[in-house]
Amino acid sequence: MIPAHNEARVLGRLLDGLLEGAAPGELDIVVVPNGCTDGTARVAAAYGAAVRVVESREASKAAALRLGDAAARGFPRLYVDADVELRTGDVRALAAALDRPGVRAAAPARRLDMTGRAWPVRSYYRVWTRLPEVRRGLFGRGVVGVTRAGHDRLAALPGVIADDLASSLAFAAGERTVVGTAHVTVHPPRTLGDLLRRRERAAAGVEQLERAGLDQPGGSARTRPADLAALVRREPLLAPHVGVFLAVAVIARARRSRRRGDYSQWQRDESSRA
Repeated sequence: MIPAHNEARVLGRLLDGLLEGAAPGELDIVVVPNGCTDGTARVAAAYGAAVRVVESREASKAAALRLGDAAARGFPRLYVDADVELRTGDVRALAAALDRPGVRAAAPARRLDMTGRAWPVRSYYRVWTRLPEVRRGLFGRGVVGVTRAGHDRLAALPGVIADDLASSLAFAAGERTVVGTAHVTVHPPRTLGDLLRRRERAAAGVEQLERAGLDQPGGSARTRPADLAALVRREPLLAPHVGVFLAVAVIARARRSRRRGDYSQWQRDESSRA
């Protein structure tokens, strides 16, 4: 299931990868263009019977997910952001992992495409990708797969900005897995300004989750100073990058504090969709 708001520039890239090795009828792909003012629906419809399109006038990811759920057929079920890249083999590996006893949610290992990214962005992600919660959590990958039981858990959650983080925290460590044989390509922001917008949205998402009491049982939604200190002890050359990481976090939270309690602004990064 792919919720898509104005994703005409990148949706075809994802759909090509999903379908390139799929047998006829192997995948049931549902794209939900929501509140689009571009050609997202036309891009999806161009794939014919291989892709089902369920269009919504409301620009809302939460509403799009509900519509997609109503149209979807069976399990396991993958929720995929339109701006990532995922291939048929990765889907198969995720499905196999979700067939293991006790596993209710799964996500692929992430590959970050850092081509053309500004140096502060590269520096920030050099630290972010090493954080313990980032390594073991399902968030920040643009893909979450669930079993029927896992879906029931997610369906009980309220709609929040940080839906992938909420999905990760909804499952205890033994119920979720990051599948090393499946990979998703994620496209980070290209500029520092876009990174700050994305981190401001992330700060709003964490705040909203904590207010709703959704930061358990699957771990913490915040980076701990002890985690950063441990990184520097293990890799002293990371110290300047940790400084950049902290500066970005402080600026993003300061900007967020001016709109505390307001969860209506999406702060979308457009540079990664270029």
